[in-house]
Amino acid sequence: MNTTPLLDPLQFAYRANRSVDDAVNLALHSILQHLDSPATYARILFVDFSSAFNTIRPALLQVKLWITHFLTDRRQYVWLGKTVSDSITISTGSPQGCVLSPLLFSLYTNCCTSSHQSVKVIKFAEDTTLIGLISNGDETAYRRWLDWFPGRRLRSIRTKTSRNG
Repeated sequence: MNTTPLLDPLQFAYRANRSVDDAVNLALHSILQHLDSPATYARILFVDFSSAFNTIRPALLQVKLWITHFLTDRRQYVWLGKTVSDSITISTGSPQGCVLSPLLFSLYTNCCTSSHQSVKVIKFAEDTTLIGLISNGDETAYRRWLDWFPGRRLRSIRTKTSRNG
């Protein structure tokens, strides 16, 4: 299955001939090349999203896929030993252990790209690196991206998320 046209070229997970090494090399290359210019610095935000596959909102995928019926109005319960909870109906996330979850999350965050040359958004599965290549102290484009994540109900794992710069 060729998914190349659907996926952001800066998503390095779940793709043939792509690895975390490629993502790291691109990030380092972009930053080091930028820092060669005078009056520049870089801001880096490393984000690991909490329960990433559970945040998928089917309505946001509806325009991209036919799969909304698979993701909405699912019955869920917990089974622990001989005890089974009452079932509830959920309409967010993808089913636990579903082989489609990584691809669905990649499609869900596919629009998280930057058209601004001073901002790089590099993704590896649910881990995202936001790089602001700042010139002359202007952080406007970088700071605009910090508002994208809450609108998608994506929360970072605070202990695994760090800012540099």
